[in-house]
Amino acid sequence: MRYLFSVFGLLSLIPMYMFKKAFEINVLHHQINHEAFNDQPSFKLFFISDIHRRKVTKHLLKKVGTNVDFVLIGGDLADRRVDKERLEANLRQLAKIGPITYVWGNNDREVGEEIIREKINQVQGKIIENRSLILKEGQSTIKLVGIDDVSSGKADILEAFLGVKNEEYTIFVSHTPSVFSKVVDRYRPNLLLAGHTHGGQIRFGKYGLYPKGTFDDSSNSISLISNGYGTSLIPFRFGASPECHMITFTGKGYTEDK
Repeated sequence: MRYLFSVFGLLSLIPMYMFKKAFEINVLHHQINHEAFNDQPSFKLFFISDIHRRKVTKHLLKKVGTNVDFVLIGGDLADRRVDKERLEANLRQLAKIGPITYVWGNNDREVGEEIIREKINQVQGKIIENRSLILKEGQSTIKLVGIDDVSSGKADILEAFLGVKNEEYTIFVSHTPSVFSKVVDRYRPNLLLAGHTHGGQIRFGKYGLYPKGTFDDSSNSISLISNGYGTSLIPFRFGASPECHMITFTGKGYTEDK
């Protein structure tokens, strides 16, 4: 009987551990060196996706800081569980980090498309839907290209890349990474960003509903697929920690030690 109580006691700790993991604040740092950024020391982009019902707190801001050139929200800023007050508060916090840009996720419109547009507009944010946006002009032009959510049927990759030139440094963002191969084959952007998968959210070793998030710089088209910051359905994580990302772009040959 004592053995059974010990086993049940141990098993009861697992949900507590998974709940605690779901609310970790992990900011992963990535550095990308490219000649397009030779005319300035650095350019910082904060990428966060799949916030869902999670609060963006001052503790995240303390880790990230406010000296950021752009905040990019990679979709699923909210879902049907999120009220307008939580949505507005999260956006206000993110706007303290830097200017907001945003692409639609598959759950966002559950809140109401007009509500999302209104709240993004209130923080002077920009929605990137099937178009490109100039992030920086100088020695080289840096462009952000974004599409609408694929599951909405409104995504248009061809329209998004209209006017984007081969010589421009291009960052492509989509809520889902399922379009990455198609985009790379045709347009070869320098960096691709996505979330959506939550890294499987609950996984056991290599086993999960989706692959774990990755930062892959093994080719000319670097890709970042994030585990995301919040959770869907249940607030549990195991084997796929929540994360958001600070990406620092620097000139070729530059290192942060200099």
